[in-house]
Amino acid sequence: MLVIKHVRFVGSAKDDLSAFPKAARNRAGHELFMVQLGREPDDWKPMASVGPAACEIRVRDPAGAFRVIYVATFKDAVYVLHAFQKKSRKTSNSDLKLARRRYREARNLAKES
Repeated sequence: MLVIKHVRFVGSAKDDLSAFPKAARNRAGHELFMVQLGREPDDWKPMASVGPAACEIRVRDPAGAFRVIYVATFKDAVYVLHAFQKKSRKTSNSDLKLARRRYREARNLAKES
C-alpha cells in the first residue's frame, strides 16, 4: 500500500517556497513529493547541524541556488522548516539558526499529533 505523508510547513516556509522562481518552485515541489512517497530527492544532503535526520533539498536554477530544509522522520508528516535562496557557498548562520528553531517547533507539533 502506498503511503503519502502530509507536508506541514513551519513558520513562513510555505510563503518563502512560493516566492521561488517558477522553475525552482516546481523542482522543489517535485522533490518534496518524492520525500512524501518515502524516496530520496535527486540532489540533497543531510543537515545534522539543524537536527537529527534534517535534510536539505538543493535546487539549481538560472536565477540561482535554492534550498529547502525539511525533516521526514516524524511519523505524522514531512515538515518543511525553511526555504531560501542561497547567496554564498556556505549556508548563513541566520538560516541555520532559523532552521534549528523551526526543527524544535516541528518536533513539538509532531508530539501533539
